[in-house]
Amino acid sequence: VSAYLVRPVTRPLTAQYLVVAGGGGGGFDIGGGGGGGGVRCTKDATGGGGSVESPYIVTVGTTYTVTVGLGGAGSTSSTGTSQANGGSSSISGTGITTITSSGGGYGASYANISSSPNQESAAGNGGCGGGGALENAGATYFTTTGTGTANQGFAGGVKQSFLYKGCGGGGAGAVGGSATSTSGGAGGIGIQTSISGSNVYYGGGGGGYSQSSGANPGDAVASGGLGGGGNGARHSTSTNGTAGTANTGGGAGCTLNSARAGGSGVVIIDAGQVASSTTGSPTLSGTVYTFTGSGTITF
Repeated sequence: VSAYLVRPVTRPLTAQYLVVAGGGGGGFDIGGGGGGGGVRCTKDATGGGGSVESPYIVTVGTTYTVTVGLGGAGSTSSTGTSQANGGSSSISGTGITTITSSGGGYGASYANISSSPNQESAAGNGGCGGGGALENAGATYFTTTGTGTANQGFAGGVKQSFLYKGCGGGGAGAVGGSATSTSGGAGGIGIQTSISGSNVYYGGGGGGYSQSSGANPGDAVASGGLGGGGNGARHSTSTNGTAGTANTGGGAGCTLNSARAGGSGVVIIDAGQVASSTTGSPTLSGTVYTFTGSGTITF
């Protein structure tokens, strides 16, 4: 009778992940919405219309560093004072290429400047781009729209010809909306994934500013995009825009007189087993770790 030694097949341990950066700050007074934070994800969808990411191979005993980006500050003046992109989020460690999502771009601010064009108040580029704005019908009065990052998110709303309106910030799932005769541009939609165990949107863009004018009398509120995007300001009711939602990477809506920040990012990791140690106090559901702040994880 022959004897055979049967060796077990060992499959590498892999980790599914979601990496969402912080959303961009909102523009100021006749400005654009902040762009959503860039999104990279291995399940259901990823940002920018790209193919879903591949899980990373886990080396047992290696500590991986998780960084969660903060939301960007909103503008406090017509020249874009204090405005900022959201912070980047990432997973890094020995043996893997660092997985980074870029923070959302800030929204443009007040475009009532006759110089050609007013670059001080132009929207920021980022994971998703910030929205531009138009105060005067002359092309030189339009503030530049922010661009998104490939496979993370889309650009802010494109140039339009409606006075006293702002464009929406780009989202992880779609370009930010352009203004219409009745409203500023809506924020671009984020992407939806079930990696947490529930279907949740991330990386929505912020809404642009709405003000009535003689030829374009409407000023309905421009909604933020699904995925935490804040609503834009409405002039006729002196309604300020809203901040991006925390831990979604949502961009902030444009504001009238009080700065609105983008929402902070989030990182989710699921390797199909419980980690041997973590720092940063992530929440645990089954084998799914959700980091709302920076930390580490070791399997």
